[in-house]
This record gives sequence, structure tokens and C-alpha cells, in this order.
Amino acid sequence: MDMHDNGPDQAHRRPKGVSDETVEALGALSKALETTERARGHLYSFHQMTGTADLQLDRAVELLRRAGHPEWADKLQSEILGRNVIPGHWTFQIVEAYDTTYHQPFTLLNREAVNQLAGGRDHLYEAEMKEARRTTSHPDHTAHPPGGPQHLE
Repeated sequence: MDMHDNGPDQAHRRPKGVSDETVEALGALSKALETTERARGHLYSFHQMTGTADLQLDRAVELLRRAGHPEWADKLQSEILGRNVIPGHWTFQIVEAYDTTYHQPFTLLNREAVNQLAGGRDHLYEAEMKEARRTTSHPDHTAHPPGGPQHLE
């Protein structure tokens, strides 16, 4: 039998004494953290898109001046260019506040829960789902990558 069909590596095997409920709870916690990662990515998109718009506004201001509309160029430059997106904040400050206030504490508590409740083993829920769904001996359903550490019990 192929070594890749002997189940997940040690890092993805449930430690003795860890209940189904704990594995499910840690899976739900992991999913929630993954959702914050997606939200954080959207914040970075918001940050980059808003910054790009602000830089593109430079061109509009320049073109309005060249087109003989200095009053509009001045108005846009003084009213919109470099404006806070919410009171007192540019987008980088929103990203920083999200990271400090929410994302970092969430990440730390997730790590602490995995360390204390599952011996530091991540993604047990997903690893067990993979094991339950894969077809043993099928070349595209191996338990882990070829050439990787086996760490089998």
C-alpha cells in the first residue's frame, strides 16, 4: 500500500482525549478566523482602491486646470483630495485599528485555544473531513503530499 494512503500525518491527527465536540468547536473557530482574514483582505482592497482614487484625482484636477476650469480644480483639490474617509481617519488607520483591536486578539486566542485544547494541532476538523471523504488508493486522493514528512504513528 502507498505510504500516502495511511491517513493524515501526525500534525493532523487528533490527540488522545480530544472529543468530537472539541474538534467541531475548533473547526468553527477556525472558520470564523478565516472569515476575518477575508474581511481584512477587503479592508486592504478598500484601502488600496481609495488610495488609487485619490491619486487619480490628481489627474482630474490637472485636466480641469488645463481645460480652463481652475475653480473646479481648486474645489476638488481642497474638498476631496487627501480627505479623511471617516472623521480623523485615512484608510490605513482603519486597517491598523482593525488589526490591533480585532484581528490580532482573535488570532492570538485562536492559537491559544488550539494549543490548549488540541495539543497545537491545526485543522483537525478539516483533516478528519478529508480522511472521511477521500478514496483510499486513488492517486488524486492521497492523505498528504508526496515526499512530505510521514510522521505516522
